[in-house]
Amino acid sequence: MRDGLTFGVEEEFLLVDPDSWRVTTRADDVLAKLPDELQPRVRHELLSTQIEVSTPVCRKLDELRWWLVHLRLCVAEAAERAGCRLMAAGTGLLDFPGNPPVAPGDRYARMADEFRALVEVQGVCACHVHVGVGDRDLAAAVSNHLRPWLPVLHALSVNSPYADGRDTGYASWRSVMVTRWPSSGPPPWLDSAEHHDRTVADLIAAGAMIDKRMVYWYTRLSPRYPTIEMRTGDVCSTVDETVLVAALTRALVANAIAEVRAGHTAPSPDDVLLQAAHWRAARDGLEGMGVDVLGADVRPAWELVDQLVDRVEPALGAHGDREPVEDLVALIRSHGSGAARQRAVYAAHRDVAAVARFLVEQTIPVGQG
Repeated sequence: MRDGLTFGVEEEFLLVDPDSWRVTTRADDVLAKLPDELQPRVRHELLSTQIEVSTPVCRKLDELRWWLVHLRLCVAEAAERAGCRLMAAGTGLLDFPGNPPVAPGDRYARMADEFRALVEVQGVCACHVHVGVGDRDLAAAVSNHLRPWLPVLHALSVNSPYADGRDTGYASWRSVMVTRWPSSGPPPWLDSAEHHDRTVADLIAAGAMIDKRMVYWYTRLSPRYPTIEMRTGDVCSTVDETVLVAALTRALVANAIAEVRAGHTAPSPDDVLLQAAHWRAARDGLEGMGVDVLGADVRPAWELVDQLVDRVEPALGAHGDREPVEDLVALIRSHGSGAARQRAVYAAHRDVAAVARFLVEQTIPVGQG
């Protein structure tokens, strides 16, 4: 803690054909083209149209950025050698004939068997931020403090307005698709780590999950690492946006730890209103209105972003992240959310394939290698 909280990021990507710009089932081919040293950091996701990468544990924002850039560049190069392209989008933009097969492995096969049509999609891709909190009771208390702010992080990362060849009317259609799973949504109020574990065990017993890894709450106590894991938003189209989400997440966790240690009880917004706030964030993103779950009113989404940044400003300063976060917030305020930029490309070209090409370009961090 004296040296700041550690963090790391997992990003999920789609693979697309460079001629049709539809998703393609070449995950095995891409993995085979990677250098040996990156194999531990790149793996299958649920479907054969997807790839997931994970950074190592990082302490500094610049270190995290380097890994995000490095992984994107290396996997994009492997994808090109495998005859496809890497695309950072929450959903497949164009229609796809049939249903892509699940990735190899008994676990994914069982998920397909148990959850049936829920896996019959092109692949949905998210960004997960892990922050090192080794004390699981502390992590459970931190989760309670994070709940009111998760819709704001949700709005910051919207990047999936198009799916199956059409504009869905949502800034994050991935979010809507994910809420179909019985173990997804805002995290419950947690009394302790034991309460968390008992709830997870009950969901497994009910058949809503096949294992602990299927906790898809927007924050969870990681089943594999000594971390609290934020898994609210779409995969971001650019490294800049991923860096911003990661920095704000770490700052929120640091702020929550301070609140817990000071004996402050976390606010407990109504669960129904919290669900509605996430729905509004998925629909409007940054370009519309957001729900202030603490004030129980509707305000411009950017006002809520500014409120979040102000709240965590001391934690940003302690980690040396204040200036880069201010710069990144200004950049996104100027250029718009990922969803808004996609729609601007469509407005210029009237072609969803043009949006897919744009996203492939956005995914590769040119000049940052």
